[in-house]
Amino acid sequence: MKYRVLGLTGWEVSEISLGAWALGADWGQVSEADALATLHKAIDLGVNFIDTADVYGDGRSERLISQILKERSEQIIVATKAGRRLNPHTADGYNAENLTAFVERSLKNLGVECLDLLQLHCPPTEVYYRPEVFEALDNLVKAGKIRHYGVSVEKVEEALKAIEYPGVQTVQIIFNMFRHRPAGLFFEEAKRRQVGILARVPLASGLLTGKMTPNTTFTPDDHRHYNREGKAFDVGETFSGVPYEVGLAAVEELRQIVPQGATMAQFALRWILMHDAVTCAIPGAKNPQQVQDNVSAAELPPLTAQQMAHVADIYERYIAPYVHHRW
Repeated sequence: MKYRVLGLTGWEVSEISLGAWALGADWGQVSEADALATLHKAIDLGVNFIDTADVYGDGRSERLISQILKERSEQIIVATKAGRRLNPHTADGYNAENLTAFVERSLKNLGVECLDLLQLHCPPTEVYYRPEVFEALDNLVKAGKIRHYGVSVEKVEEALKAIEYPGVQTVQIIFNMFRHRPAGLFFEEAKRRQVGILARVPLASGLLTGKMTPNTTFTPDDHRHYNREGKAFDVGETFSGVPYEVGLAAVEELRQIVPQGATMAQFALRWILMHDAVTCAIPGAKNPQQVQDNVSAAELPPLTAQQMAHVADIYERYIAPYVHHRW
């Protein structure tokens, strides 16, 4: 495993880390035994950064991670998120009282006295224009409740606004072979300000594994079944906002340039790591084998300029018309 420095936190985190959404909910059923085995396997392979949220299984993901923290001696950095428990999910809900309550609940779920990294969980755009929200987070740092804070965003606009606040140490943003826009102005600004970047949805909800077909079905409790039109949350979270059939067609072309000895998923993750502004990719996993496959991407040699150009060409022809202007 290779490691990169996360912004100004001083932490060195694994280039391939672990997203723990699937261990909580919304990706089909994952047993507790499988979830714990997945977490243990990740740490065995050198993963030292785990991303979760208080709403993943209504705290289930956080509580599973808590068990792991008690059983392992390695230093594991846990990032969680707050805000999506709000109902209705409005900008006004992002206030000091609610954020403090969310933090206290996550502290209890994780069984820790201080959260390593708290991220605002894709709040409404207006939140980024309210300095008092970030003042509340500064106060939680001063109170010893959180060590650092960052944001998880839907749009490049939100990312650029967020990093104007000096306390924002990290930005989590969808970045993958179907989402190129962050690599422009935002990556330049984040590098200039030394802000860590967590690339989420790195495999476009599984589309970029190359394992899906027009006949693939998903269970009713899987967001790839119920959120294709954005009925539950931002449609960009599901298949990166790309129409399923369009994504499949693009994958067929991408398949032709996968390096020998690598899987499509490993190719997709290695593509992300070619961007030095990115600190780490945080693919999810539902079992130890998926973790193993994902982590192996860090060992692939750098992609060639020709391969990078091919990916850019496929993105422009298939994907950009659906996503580039939206997020």
